[in-house]
Amino acid sequence: MRQLTRRAFQQAGLAMFTVGGLGAGQAEAQLKVDITSGRVEPMPVALSPLAGVTADDASLGVAMIDVVGADLQGSGLFRVIDRRAYIQSPQELQGIPRFADWRQINAQALVSGTVGRQGANGIFVEFRLWDIFAGSQMRGLRFDGDAGEWRRIAHKIADVVYERLTGDSGYFDTRIVYISETGPATRRVKRLAIMDQDGAGHTFLTDGGQLVLTPHISPDGRRVAYLVYQSPMPKVFMRDLATGRQNALGSFRGMSFSPRFSPDGSRLLMTLAADGNSDIFAFSASGGDPRRLTSSPAIDTSPSYSPDGRSISFNSDRGGSPQLYVMDADGGNVRRISYGAGNYGSPAWSPRGDLIAFTKIKGGMFHIGVMEPDGGNERLLTRSFLDQGPTWSPNGRVIMFSREDPIRDRTRLFTIDITGYNEREVPTPLDASDPDWSPLIS
Repeated sequence: MRQLTRRAFQQAGLAMFTVGGLGAGQAEAQLKVDITSGRVEPMPVALSPLAGVTADDASLGVAMIDVVGADLQGSGLFRVIDRRAYIQSPQELQGIPRFADWRQINAQALVSGTVGRQGANGIFVEFRLWDIFAGSQMRGLRFDGDAGEWRRIAHKIADVVYERLTGDSGYFDTRIVYISETGPATRRVKRLAIMDQDGAGHTFLTDGGQLVLTPHISPDGRRVAYLVYQSPMPKVFMRDLATGRQNALGSFRGMSFSPRFSPDGSRLLMTLAADGNSDIFAFSASGGDPRRLTSSPAIDTSPSYSPDGRSISFNSDRGGSPQLYVMDADGGNVRRISYGAGNYGSPAWSPRGDLIAFTKIKGGMFHIGVMEPDGGNERLLTRSFLDQGPTWSPNGRVIMFSREDPIRDRTRLFTIDITGYNEREVPTPLDASDPDWSPLIS
């Protein structure tokens, strides 16, 4: 892919379109989605198709803004106003919007712009985000890229709008690695797969000849570590996403599993099982330089680094039942953090560092929940026959997990906001489990 570039042309835009002498600072103070509370009333926004010179450009402009709209509406924080209510065409919006008219349909923000071709296979997009009630431009950007990357550019526009209106970074230009599943339970075929966060661009990474589980993507988004069931012993493998090359990490007497990268990608946590015992080790990203972090006779597994790399959460039954623990990155200062009724597992530290997501089994039902790193303020966000495997969006606002439905005999991916609202199914072509969310793509 040609490297995407963006060039702010806000300065030039303001020279042409400044309305009422309002600066960006005033607009920011007036228009912002408050995402600190629980249920949020979605902000009504108008997303005009991008204007194009040719019919093909205009069709592309519609498709791109549809992707932007799906991203924003899917967050639960925005309501995209029906396009049939719009009172200016994409061509008319190449100038200053008629703010008074847009207020009549209660639009609080408006996106307008243009899309065109350049070079042999390139496109450019210029878009503006307007504050309708302040009557001012909030953001103006240009993206250049290959025509085949138009969905990525649309996700980047959605990220810009989301960040400008919420104050949080977006999470739309990201990818998901997961396990794609087919076949009956007794002969289940599980393949490593990758897709955009909205389910588009699905690609299989393995052919199903070997059972694979628990993929985790590196912080730079270029490698995936995952468990491969092979003879004589299951092992963790590393796969380079650009070249497709893969190799086993290390040579151990027992089974290795539950890989998890350090925040800088230089280290990898894994669980090694041998002689009936499982302990957590830290390795270099190439599988060398092993350092033992736990030495309990219990099962210690599912490690997850804190975002500053100083602490590790993990799951252990050393207290008599599966519970959550936190230790220093060198294995010291171990302390239990879960004390509620039920069994806990698969802890995942939020990119913000403020919460740890987990799976909980209580009363015969599975839950996805969150608690603070010291175990405080536990909240259960979901409840079903089998919810498991939480993974965080890069902005720490959304959790993705897999859910098994025994009635439909399906396993699917879902997302839910950390407030416990806006639960949505993520489209996948086949059954899906073990998701892991990438950082924003650079």
